[in-house]
Amino acid sequence: MAAGHDLVLVARRAHRLADLAQELRAGGAAVEVLPADLATADGVTAVTERLAAGDVRTLISNAGAGGYAPLTDVDPDGIDRLLTLNAVAPIRLARAALPAMLAAGEGTIVTVASLLAFSAGSTDPRAPRRTLYVAAKAATLGFTRTLAGELAGTPIRVQVLCPGVVATEWNGGAGHAIPWAMSPDDVVTASLAGLRLGETVCVPGLEDRTAALDALLAAETTLLTGGNRPALAARYTGAPA
Repeated sequence: MAAGHDLVLVARRAHRLADLAQELRAGGAAVEVLPADLATADGVTAVTERLAAGDVRTLISNAGAGGYAPLTDVDPDGIDRLLTLNAVAPIRLARAALPAMLAAGEGTIVTVASLLAFSAGSTDPRAPRRTLYVAAKAATLGFTRTLAGELAGTPIRVQVLCPGVVATEWNGGAGHAIPWAMSPDDVVTASLAGLRLGETVCVPGLEDRTAALDALLAAETTLLTGGNRPALAARYTGAPA
């Protein structure tokens, strides 16, 4: 299971970490347990301080929560927690891990986002109310893609993993009841294969990845270059006040 690696396990529930650590140690891995809530500043600080020790060569940021609700139904105090967990923590952890990875000349950073990162314009009635979640996961997607460009020419590999529905405990285990949910094992298989293929964006269920991402890049280029001009677009001139 640990594929020959020693591990540092991070999660909120210490008893669950202890059970998993025992299982992994039985397989021969050296396992360190670090209970931390990455929705809090103290939790993020604890993990970034551990990463600053400089011995971590693979960082997998998989902590997250849906917080699915219309924005007006979200507790204002919960906004910071959700954005910290889903968007800020992965950036802080990557920043903490990168210096040692670069110094060592090796390293991998995988951040789990979601297909919902691409869903801001979707009106599919099956999709959850997801304003904060999409904001966070779209930020993670953009961060990782941009970081990949920043690290081009270095040996550091970065990947943003964007699965659809997965049959896990996520969202109360709702994925277990959805027939098109992917297994966690298949998501992991896709991520590892994607790293070998050099994929910065890994979408486990997408067959024609190249066409989809080429279309995305073309649309972004059109918006970026087409909109960056001194003159107003014609539809904005002569319009009624």
